[in-house]
Amino acid sequence: MRRKTRHQQPPLSFPPRLNLIAQILVPVFAAGFALPSLAQSANEKEAANAKPSALKTSAEKPQGTKPAPLRQEMNAPTIIEAEKITGRPERFVHLDDGVEVNKGGLNLKADKAIYRNLEDEIDATGNVSLRRNGDCYNGDKISFQLDANSGFILNPVYRLLLSNAQGSAERVDFESQQRSIITKGTYSTCEGLNPDWYLQVDTLKLDTGLDTGVAGKSTLFFKGVPILSAPSFLPLSFSLSGARQSGFLPPVFGASSKGGTEITTPYYLNIAPNRDFTVYPKYIQRRGLQLGLEGRYLGETYAGETSVEGLLDDRQTGRNRYALTSTHEQKLSPEFVFSWNVNTASDDNYPTDFSHSIAKTSQRLLLRELDATYYGSFWNLAIRNTNYQVLQDLSSPIARPYDRLPQISFHAEQFDVAGFDWALDTSFTRFWHPSLVRGNRTIVNPQLSYPIVQPGFFIVPKVALHATDYQLENQVPGQRTSFQRTLPTFSVDSGLIFERQSTLFGDALTQTLEPRLFYVNTPFRNQQALPNFDSALSDFNFAQMFSPNRFTGQDRIGDSNQVTAALTSRFIEVDGEERAKLTIGQRFYFNSQLVTLNQTVNDRRSDLLLAASGRLSKELSAESSLQINQSNHQAVMSNYGLSWRPADKKVLNLEYRYQRATLEQIDFSAQWPLADRWYAVARSNYSTRDKKLVEGLAGFEYKADCWSLRLVAQRFSTTSINSTSAFFVQLELNGLSKIGSSPIDVLKKNISGYQPLN
Repeated sequence: MRRKTRHQQPPLSFPPRLNLIAQILVPVFAAGFALPSLAQSANEKEAANAKPSALKTSAEKPQGTKPAPLRQEMNAPTIIEAEKITGRPERFVHLDDGVEVNKGGLNLKADKAIYRNLEDEIDATGNVSLRRNGDCYNGDKISFQLDANSGFILNPVYRLLLSNAQGSAERVDFESQQRSIITKGTYSTCEGLNPDWYLQVDTLKLDTGLDTGVAGKSTLFFKGVPILSAPSFLPLSFSLSGARQSGFLPPVFGASSKGGTEITTPYYLNIAPNRDFTVYPKYIQRRGLQLGLEGRYLGETYAGETSVEGLLDDRQTGRNRYALTSTHEQKLSPEFVFSWNVNTASDDNYPTDFSHSIAKTSQRLLLRELDATYYGSFWNLAIRNTNYQVLQDLSSPIARPYDRLPQISFHAEQFDVAGFDWALDTSFTRFWHPSLVRGNRTIVNPQLSYPIVQPGFFIVPKVALHATDYQLENQVPGQRTSFQRTLPTFSVDSGLIFERQSTLFGDALTQTLEPRLFYVNTPFRNQQALPNFDSALSDFNFAQMFSPNRFTGQDRIGDSNQVTAALTSRFIEVDGEERAKLTIGQRFYFNSQLVTLNQTVNDRRSDLLLAASGRLSKELSAESSLQINQSNHQAVMSNYGLSWRPADKKVLNLEYRYQRATLEQIDFSAQWPLADRWYAVARSNYSTRDKKLVEGLAGFEYKADCWSLRLVAQRFSTTSINSTSAFFVQLELNGLSKIGSSPIDVLKKNISGYQPLN
């Protein structure tokens, strides 16, 4: 039978036959062991609980105040149990056989121990087991001061609750309830006696309050092979919970056909819970040393991100190369918002030479924009300055857009004013171009409609007036420099909605039938003498079919006397989700279209549009669209796609895209398990018209219990005649770090429905 004691009269010895008497007396004397708590420094800073990819604000704990759990722990009574207790309780006691000490959340077990009352300290040997705050330590010997929560344990095997980590060491020193130092030990989040990966350290400082682990001289082993070493003067820092922490990040290794082998050694600075900064020097084998900087910030009224990178004396071009991207948005008041978006590069080829993404290499226009907007109760006023840097591809040059220096826009609208909806759009824009006609354009566009909306139908008659004034510069000598244009537009949008109970693939659904007619009448005005600052012919699609103007921008207003007819049928499930949708539509012209942009249009009806989309089953979905020319009955544009997702991390996508005389592509992408823990990822976007691969990707992923491995190769076109290749190798060690170049963003962009393994 076991005894409990806190304070006993000297000297006492409990032979086995007096166990029952001792068990009765010990609780009476126990009150003497409750010693006053010792003060402990508590200027502990709360760690930011945010990953580098997602900033968020977080308040710090007040300085100079102990956390409530720590104060409760220090004031908790000390309870000691053993089979045999001898000694002088006011000074020390010897504990033998089945020793157990409990104080708050701390539990210590051993074969033998000595407890010193004045020091509030216990020394224990033999099968030592320490549990505190969910962490477990099993060793040979321990010396521990209970109130201060400090001490050491020799030759422990340990397991940590916060990071789910385990390892062994020659010694672990406990500096406080939150801080400890592992000496000559190992650290891993893998289970078992032979973990797949472990960190072998001379010293490892763990701070659960700051959520950090800092390893001195250390070596990372994977499958028994050392793959990374850190000297004592370059400590390895990581987060115990996976949150962001300041320090050197693991090196990133990569390769591309443009630059060869690449090695990046980033340093991450966690400035505050809502601000961070990263420095990433990168050595590129064929080009030299590139230095990159990235800063991010987020507040209640502002957010932004700026990145800049540069390379002095590129070995291949012999010149300095750089790029800058900066975005910022700030609410100066509840009504006033200010923002900028600035992008620049040193030369035309910078994105193609240094980017590993087709989305970035395809950027030919780099936007520079400043914007300020004031919001009223039913109106807003915006001032914007916009220009572009053009990155030319000599094999496929593009024209430079006009700069807007500035553009001032005013918009106001109100709904249901005596049954009417009204809106007013006005703008003043100064267009500038180094070589073309430039000048000022003023637009006033009032609109008035009277919607009649009922459950089974709607009718919306609408009138609008488009008034434009041009004041031009840099005109050809003898040409006019002033133009005015005023055009009214009348339109009626109407539709019916029928419903019935139906079935689709054996499921009971609600089917709708929705005919819609949209009539527009805009008289003809000769606009050939007007400049064209921002207009182009819109792509013909279902959204544009119900637009009153067939041109984008404001410089061309199409003459029209036309009606658009469309029919839509939807299949809606009981929960309101749309199961399938079928649509057909066409526009009919009652007059010839005289306002054009270098094209001739004499058709009496537009191309026929057809579209269908829906879920054929829970796993299989499909979508298609088709545009047919009514003169020759040939397809102008078509798109067909299938997506099969039978389970998590099982995705097959197949798509065919066609545009007459321009594009014909077959696009396939997939994420699929090959065997236990092995997954394949792939994408092929092949142009049958050009007989070349536009973008290709292939790789493998492996998911173990405590780590993941990704091997991905990518090839994509950077210009109309050039391509580049990139290789991604990433080893993700759960609870420690990610080593190598990450393909996650590339996989998400290329494979619709892709899910990361972790």
